[in-house]
Amino acid sequence: MNSQIDITGTVLTTDRLTLRPWKESDLYDLYEYARVDGVGQMAGWNPHRNIEESKMILERFINDKKTFALEHNEKVIGSLGIEQYREAYYPELDALQGREIGYVLSKAYWGQGLMPEAVKAVIDWLFRVKKLDFIIVGHFDRNAQSKRVIEKCGFQYIKNTKFETHYDTTENTFEYILYHPEKHVDQ
Repeated sequence: MNSQIDITGTVLTTDRLTLRPWKESDLYDLYEYARVDGVGQMAGWNPHRNIEESKMILERFINDKKTFALEHNEKVIGSLGIEQYREAYYPELDALQGREIGYVLSKAYWGQGLMPEAVKAVIDWLFRVKKLDFIIVGHFDRNAQSKRVIEKCGFQYIKNTKFETHYDTTENTFEYILYHPEKHVDQ
């Protein structure tokens, strides 16, 4: 079952990142990375065409209260959302509390180990503070970078599914799960 999530007032820090709720002043940082070809497509959305599109997304991030801004050296370089997972795909998880995470990182920061750092901080927060039983994550079959993040963070493969993108394609998706280490003993 999808757990309720609200990140209002939550700030997580790692060695190199601050994960925090989005602010209106983050608009130009969001647009800067979201307009770059090859970034959004890895997560199922097209590059932002203009600043107005980024403003709409930013307003959704702020209002929905479930997506962290990833700040590095006082600049927002990505996002990490705590999304609802597709419960119909996982009836075996109905008695448990969980969510799905999704993330995007500015192309200028790929390959530096920043996303595993962010994901591990959110995993810790979701298990320790929010008391989730499990977290799901997925990647498109062509997204090797995201697969490496998932592996580095200890998720275990569970199944393939299909995902309908915002640019009208269907992507083969590999899905993974991570159970709370103290709550799930027969992993």
